Amino acid sequence: MIRRLYDILLFFREYLLLAFCLLASLVLLAVNDTPQTKALRTLAVGGVAWMQEVFGFVPDYFGLREENRVLRAMNLSLTEEVSRLREAKLENIRLRRLLGLREESPFTYTAARVVGRSDEQLRSTVTIDAGTEQGVREGMPLVTDAGLAGRIAAVSTRYAVGQLLWNTNVRVSAKVQRSRVYGIIAWSGGGTLQLRNVAKTQDVRPGDVVQTSEYSTMYPSGVRVGVVRNVRSAPADLFLAIDVAPGVDFDRLEEVFVIRHAPDSARLALEARPLQERTP
Repeated sequence: MIRRLYDILLFFREYLLLAFCLLASLVLLAVNDTPQTKALRTLAVGGVAWMQEVFGFVPDYFGLREENRVLRAMNLSLTEEVSRLREAKLENIRLRRLLGLREESPFTYTAARVVGRSDEQLRSTVTIDAGTEQGVREGMPLVTDAGLAGRIAAVSTRYAVGQLLWNTNVRVSAKVQRSRVYGIIAWSGGGTLQLRNVAKTQDVRPGDVVQTSEYSTMYPSGVRVGVVRNVRSAPADLFLAIDVAPGVDFDRLEEVFVIRHAPDSARLALEARPLQERTP
């Protein structure tokens, strides 16, 4: 054992001698207060401080990796929270607009959320989470804060199916708000609605607001439908070709109101009678 220790010390004698000399030098520098020693000590401390300042930006690799992992997890959580808050804000804005329309309008409304959608060719419909239990009946209009969206086509106790204006089966009696020109709103599959049956002599201009008219028994009058985008007139045609941009964005329809509007039964009964029976 002693022999092995001796061999190790003999093998590392140069390193041990160097370590002893360095240690002795440090001890001598520490206990020596001569001006030269103080200057050397100051120079050494300054050099070490400079080295720390220069290489201090080099981070601990493993510590940085763990910190990045924690920060990524926090970022993901904050992103999800921001997304939820943004969605809640947008929903709040939409609902406040709808409630504002509800407060300013003389109609009675039932609020509903769109829970289903069907975009069959030329026959767009939505399913809403309100039915007969909430007072919804077949034929009642569907609206948003932007205007008329469609009408109720089928009802169950807790759900209803509404036909949108993007549906070739829907017709709406309408008028131009400015000039009081009457026509029929319909859709034929393009990007806009059409105001039909308007004679070429009538006053209709781009930018005019179109709304439901009092001639309709299904829709109450005064509900905004859209804005006239384009008016065309061909020499051989008797009627104007009028394109109307709907106020409702059907691609983003999420909340709607059902107008609890019932047609006047006395009027319907009178209009359904033959003409000769109406005269006294």
